Amino acid sequence: MVADNLIYDKNTLEFVAVTLEFCALMETTSEHTLFSFTDKAVKILPLLYLKATLLPVREERDEEYEMEHFITENTYEVIRRRLAELLGEYDSYLETFHPDMKYSDTPIAVTISENLADVYQDLGDFAALFRQENEEVMEQALSICEENFRFYWGQKLLNALKALHVARFNEDLSSDNDEYVTEENTK
Repeated sequence: MVADNLIYDKNTLEFVAVTLEFCALMETTSEHTLFSFTDKAVKILPLLYLKATLLPVREERDEEYEMEHFITENTYEVIRRRLAELLGEYDSYLETFHPDMKYSDTPIAVTISENLADVYQDLGDFAALFRQENEEVMEQALSICEENFRFYWGQKLLNALKALHVARFNEDLSSDNDEYVTEENTK
């Protein structure tokens, strides 16, 4: 292991750990109540954002590198749909940072489920590439993930967090804080 290798940097390894935790949360949505999901999400999303801001930046990246994708459209849609079902009325919110907002006189509605599915798609691909343990692939995946954070999913994460905060700290929801839904209750 080379001391200056960015993939073994402490911040990279911590980011990978939080990424895996986030992906696990997205993949187990159906095991949560609305309260338990929002409670976990409002804790992990800020941590994920923080760890992404601490990622080491590579000086140069192979612009020709085409990242392999593991999260299919079908997987994306399953995650998005499960989130939408769980979040229900809390899923939709008005977005003020949407790029089209400057051209609109009316608010633009977006969904937490789509924002989190977008973040999941990028991080799921990143995690799958990192698991290959091929250092060249890992370096490229890290570089692409860090760039996508800055220009794409970082803002989506923050937007979803803002709306999740409202849901998590809603008094009606807070009184329904039974930790997890059992598999029998979801049938």
